[in-house]
Amino acid sequence: MSYNAAMITVHHLNNSRSQRVLWLLEELGIEYEVKRYQRDAKTMLAPPELLAVHPLGKSPVSVDGSVTVAESGAIVEYLVGRYGGGRLIPPVGTPERLRYTYWLHYAEGSAMPPLLLKLIFDRVANGPAPWPISVVARRIAATVQNAFIGPQLKRHLDYMEAELAAHTWFAGEEFTAADVQMSFPLEAAKARAGLNAGRPHLWNFLDRIHSRDAYKRALERGGPYSF
Repeated sequence: MSYNAAMITVHHLNNSRSQRVLWLLEELGIEYEVKRYQRDAKTMLAPPELLAVHPLGKSPVSVDGSVTVAESGAIVEYLVGRYGGGRLIPPVGTPERLRYTYWLHYAEGSAMPPLLLKLIFDRVANGPAPWPISVVARRIAATVQNAFIGPQLKRHLDYMEAELAAHTWFAGEEFTAADVQMSFPLEAAKARAGLNAGRPHLWNFLDRIHSRDAYKRALERGGPYSF
């Protein structure tokens, strides 16, 4: 593995998007330091200490010398642009580069919102509440899930399945940082949105990324990872 002289610090929250930043650093062979933070066991929110790192108090945040970058997509673009040397990104002007840019932004812009809504409404449906509030809340949650969230999740999963039926990886035939970015919504979908072997191309994608040595090393550095 080759290393750069500068040390990057990743402010890493357990069970969060920051895990894929560690994975990308491992794929690039960049030396880095992990500063860990733990979610509140009851609220699952990030600890207040992260507010000292970034005003929104969220993770991931990477610090590279005087450069602080938040948002996983922005961090991916920064790391690949500064340290990639042409790796993990298709050449400018190619169809693959356009696909790369699209999937890099689709991951958070389109794929994650219905997954987040499902998480929220699952908690509304299953959370403690006095009767009759609990009955009303569960009825509303079920209506939203059935009328909107469920159909949206199916549409997105079907779309992604069809794309990987036509291409080995999201940007084309080569593994790129867009696949790193897309890992989080697909792992979330597997955990809580019904993604299973019935969509074999997405299922195979997850198997392939989990078998990568860099992915395994990132898990060792980041600690237990669960949705």
